[in-house]
Amino acid sequence: MSDWRRTHTCGELRKEHVGQEVVLNGWVHRRRDHGGIFFVDLRDRYGVTQVVLDERLSDSVKFSSEYVLSVRGKVEEREPQNVNPDRPTGEIDVVAESIEVLSAAETPPFEIESDVETAVETRLRYRFVDLRRAPMQKNILHRGRFISALRRAFEAQGFVDVETPVLTKATPEGARDYLVPSRVQPGKFFALPQSPQIFKQILMVSGFDRYYQVARCFRDEDLRADRQPDFTQLDMEMAFVEEEDVWACWERVLVDTFRDAMEVELSTPFPRLRYAEAMERYGSDKPDTRFEMELVDVADWAQRASFQVFHKVLEAGGRVKGITLQGGAALSRKEIDALGTYVGEFGAKGLAWWKAAADGGAGPLARFCEGDLAGELMRAMGASEGDLCLFVADAEKVCHRALGELRVHLGRTRGLIREGWNFLWVTHFPLFERDEETGAWTSSHHPFTAPEDWELRGDPGDLASRAYDLVLNGWEMGSGSVRIHRAEVQQRVFELLGIGPEEQEEKFGFLLEALSYGAPPHGGFAVGLDRMVAMTAGVDNIRDVIAFPKTATATDLMCGAPSTVRPEQLADVHIRLTGRGLAREDEA
Repeated sequence: MSDWRRTHTCGELRKEHVGQEVVLNGWVHRRRDHGGIFFVDLRDRYGVTQVVLDERLSDSVKFSSEYVLSVRGKVEEREPQNVNPDRPTGEIDVVAESIEVLSAAETPPFEIESDVETAVETRLRYRFVDLRRAPMQKNILHRGRFISALRRAFEAQGFVDVETPVLTKATPEGARDYLVPSRVQPGKFFALPQSPQIFKQILMVSGFDRYYQVARCFRDEDLRADRQPDFTQLDMEMAFVEEEDVWACWERVLVDTFRDAMEVELSTPFPRLRYAEAMERYGSDKPDTRFEMELVDVADWAQRASFQVFHKVLEAGGRVKGITLQGGAALSRKEIDALGTYVGEFGAKGLAWWKAAADGGAGPLARFCEGDLAGELMRAMGASEGDLCLFVADAEKVCHRALGELRVHLGRTRGLIREGWNFLWVTHFPLFERDEETGAWTSSHHPFTAPEDWELRGDPGDLASRAYDLVLNGWEMGSGSVRIHRAEVQQRVFELLGIGPEEQEEKFGFLLEALSYGAPPHGGFAVGLDRMVAMTAGVDNIRDVIAFPKTATATDLMCGAPSTVRPEQLADVHIRLTGRGLAREDEA
């Protein structure tokens, strides 16, 4: 063929193109023999077109599944009975006049189908094949559209895109840093950024009052379905603002983005809920508000009842709370026991239950519901006859987590969750929390979060912060806060975290110096793009919206990373392996 380059994509041709000579490029998706006439489905990321080959042409060019072809031919209209209504190109065929094999292909390790039946590890090992599948291409294209729409929405509000360094200083932000040794400065290391946090605050000091960035971030931590060692977030910061200004900005951005990228209309303002209230009502700081079933404190009822397990927990300073499953009395004992096992995974020592009825009901708590106590418990729980009430009595943290997780579990398994996009701002998080192992104070968000009380008076555990999270359908989308813009307050927070003057100067001296040169009040937010794209694409794992993700052990199966390096490379950056690292190098 004199020119093999395509004139159209494989998803472009329609009836109006009938009679035209075209050139298509793509991958062989399927090949079928119909008695001397051969049909080939040619695929690219735009769609699939059926190509018709006569026997002569088919015999002259040898190819099979996933070969890359260039086909020159004429567009012909299909007979009405042969139209494929499920394919945009289903009204036409391309009758091939010539074919050129642009690239041969090995037999793929799995079929290029939407519902592929193969192990995740195999998909990741052959990611270049996996990405050819229609669902994966749909997800990656959605990601691109969504992020582009976010950019446009921020730029419409006067934000400037500024790149911040990837090689930076190691600073404690809550997770382990990935370290990069310096070749020219022996014994010293860069760190890959966990976030652009400090740099975006310095940009506020520098007079760039509206900043945003689609930033690559790195955290060396344990992985989950919604975590990767390297990930993408959209960071933003604003000067001369309070919380309400940041929230209003993001609500406008998300309204514009959902309309632009998804043709979805969002309602604003998003509801706001203080952290303490979220924990009381939902047992979670990221509640799914698409269904009810809120937690109820039954301490008053428990004190009047004679159930000693509840009494002992209350005397020890714990909580007794419950949830009501409407119509749940129909559950069998086996099903209820399974719920008890489920809450045990979150630390609960047991699950008390009661099938509500004014005459005492049924279940382990029925004998403690004599007389008026049954009616009182039904009123407290908002329960009717036929409902199932489930209770956890334990330390507050365990009680909330166990019931919060049980609530979501029942919402999903019982079909209680309504369709929709339920955004929620969770606000007023604690400023500090105790490290369970060391007992030291740690930042609930990060050490640059402003306190509600700038004087930092009283017990650190009682101090509230000006931090906030954005929650969507029970997923935390991102976090932000009003920042500390006064150097002396930042130094005091460092002291409460056990960071003394010398360490402050060593790790944060440049930030403290910047704050001392006239810092405006400022605040910001960062949203995890991988997580938000996954949610809006309707997938459960962020792996399916990332082109080249890692496994749960932070391994790139396609590239074989991380890997050992040659001794001379280590010597070049002044590194010598010891212990387990040396053993692995010897094995390699």
